[in-house]
Amino acid sequence: MRAASRIAAIAVPALLLTGCAAQARLSDLETVLASRDSATLALEDWCARRALANPATIRAVPITQPDTPLPVDGRALLAASADEPIAYRHVALACGDTVLSVAHNWYRPDKLTDAMNRELANGQSSFGKVVAPLGYRRERLESAPGAGAGCPADTVLTHRALLRLPDGAPLALLVECYTEANLRADPT
Repeated sequence: MRAASRIAAIAVPALLLTGCAAQARLSDLETVLASRDSATLALEDWCARRALANPATIRAVPITQPDTPLPVDGRALLAASADEPIAYRHVALACGDTVLSVAHNWYRPDKLTDAMNRELANGQSSFGKVVAPLGYRRERLESAPGAGAGCPADTVLTHRALLRLPDGAPLALLVECYTEANLRADPT
């Protein structure tokens, strides 16, 4: 067997193993995300499990770009009339220096306390942590591999979800773009 053929024979299975490993890691991420109503708490679990930072705390870093328009079905999903205000928040969720997700969040500010609205406008806490006292639950609308609308190019998984209050009233519509950093080999 020629040297080039031997290298190719070795390289192909390595690529497949890498693809399988990435697919397994993506499946693990999906399992962790499905285990919580809060994507932030799920990402903190993921960050701790992968030892990405100590402590494994998620920061919501505001992204200063023009607002992404509310999706066509957004008002209907949020049960908001045409004249009701919808607030928008665009953040990168980072564990240490690693951005794990980019999130678009359209929400009903009238369902939040004044203190919650101030924190979302000025702080680095995630939406899920700020509104946790409301006891919301997460309803996943869609999960798709790759970059969905409004997601960065390095997105490996896109989620679309609705957060609902305990009485079932819609609170927030989310598009979450999980980055390829979630699939990298463990740092240890």
